[in-house]
Amino acid sequence: MTTRKAAESTLYHVHPKGFWKKFRDAVVVNPEISTGIPIAGINRYPPPGSRPEKYSTPASKASDPAQNPYWKRDVRRAYPQLSVVTQTDLATLLIQHSAAKSIPAASESGDAEKAELPAKKQETTDLAQAIATITSEAKVYNETRLPPSIPTAFKKWRPELAPDAPHDPDSYFPMLLYK
Repeated sequence: MTTRKAAESTLYHVHPKGFWKKFRDAVVVNPEISTGIPIAGINRYPPPGSRPEKYSTPASKASDPAQNPYWKRDVRRAYPQLSVVTQTDLATLLIQHSAAKSIPAASESGDAEKAELPAKKQETTDLAQAIATITSEAKVYNETRLPPSIPTAFKKWRPELAPDAPHDPDSYFPMLLYK
């Protein structure tokens, strides 16, 4: 008794009849192979489009036109928003971040998170004054700690004399070559 170990390749496929069966048997290299065309009633049950009910999209916040205006959905006009930092804002930020960080003391109840730092009076200063006060407190740059430089993808050219071009040594030749 033999058992089948593979699926029947021609079971759910259309087979030609009549003249086309004889023609296929004469032309095809392997007549036992499947045509590959599935039988419509067996392959997909129920067939697509045969169900009586229609699909309806579930209601959501996006389907409500009052809550979903076009200007929020239009990604073509999602321009980057400008951010403006004035000189007074920059001066106060520089002064705040140049000061030493202080840790709040624990309160009597033991809540270090709820303890607040004493509020300092924020006076508006000019940017030049803020830079002058920060650099007067501590030297920002020195020989070992240089300011950042602009990164370049190429090496800076330094002129270097190259050997002279061939010319008559007794003639006037004012050209100098650099590499």
